[in-house]
Amino acid sequence: MHVDLILDSRLSAPEITELGLLAEKYGMQTIWVASYLDSREPFVNLSQLASQSSQINLGPVALNPFDTHPIRIAAGLLTLNELSSGRASIVIGGGGEALQSLNLKTVKRVRAVRECIEILKSISPSHSLNYNGEIFQVNNYHPFWATQSIPRVYVAANKPQMLKMSSRLSDGIMMSDLPATLIKRTVEEVSAHLVAFGRDLDDFRFNNFMAWALYDDKEEAIKEARQWLGYRGLFRRWVITTFMSDADYDLIEAHKQEIYQMPKLNTHSVPGVPDSLLDKLVDHLTLTGHVSEVDQKIEHLLALKAAGLTDVALELRQNPAASIKLIGEQVIPALKN
Repeated sequence: MHVDLILDSRLSAPEITELGLLAEKYGMQTIWVASYLDSREPFVNLSQLASQSSQINLGPVALNPFDTHPIRIAAGLLTLNELSSGRASIVIGGGGEALQSLNLKTVKRVRAVRECIEILKSISPSHSLNYNGEIFQVNNYHPFWATQSIPRVYVAANKPQMLKMSSRLSDGIMMSDLPATLIKRTVEEVSAHLVAFGRDLDDFRFNNFMAWALYDDKEEAIKEARQWLGYRGLFRRWVITTFMSDADYDLIEAHKQEIYQMPKLNTHSVPGVPDSLLDKLVDHLTLTGHVSEVDQKIEHLLALKAAGLTDVALELRQNPAASIKLIGEQVIPALKN
């Protein structure tokens, strides 16, 4: 199983470059940069790393076709691919917190993502693209300067319709915070679709987005993981009730807005929600603890690998250089065995 990293989108280009080169040294596969409403522009922020690195892949996670037209996504992706000599990748999703902030409506979400992927996959420097979709239209788009190698296009997918569409068109899926049982079920479902579509299973990637917080101060690690729970794919009953009662989930759902606000308020508790319940979410949805617990987290990752995961994307926040060193020296060798 390959290890990817998701870096804090608030980091500057020089900071991302320094961390990306360190990750490349340890043999990590991809540097992803999250795309939030108040983050730096991801393609621009990755450009310095693209030109200074030589092996590691890189790209944004996850862009959506509702706040950015697929052709504008394509222009950024192809430019990053040119700068990196063919190492660019991208994750396309159907949502994100920016949509709510911009009051944008997600009409026909699966259809929009599908058309976005069809556009990205149809672009070539050798001919013009004309595309007449139900949602998006393109006339005479010809990036003659683009490299011949086509960037890998993933889809942020967890539900049946998006998974089926992704199986037909994309290079892989990025799930979010799923336990081994649900990863196994998803891999089996997608694999059946791949066979039905006549695709090679070995060419398709299964990734899972997870938060990593192993620090010398375990209490600080737990506080961080709690604070960012709202970004952990939290409000999905079908996931949470695999380890929590419906009543507990209803309590979490009732405090959704307060949980989303924790990072902005710099708090790690929610009035009305027991800390023990938040800690249970942290235990099941993240890789959090003291650095001495790294072997337990490796066992967790090996269970995901056994369930069919080919890649894992670990999101880093505090002291990312130390986390990269720990992952590079202990986690990657264990996952290769």
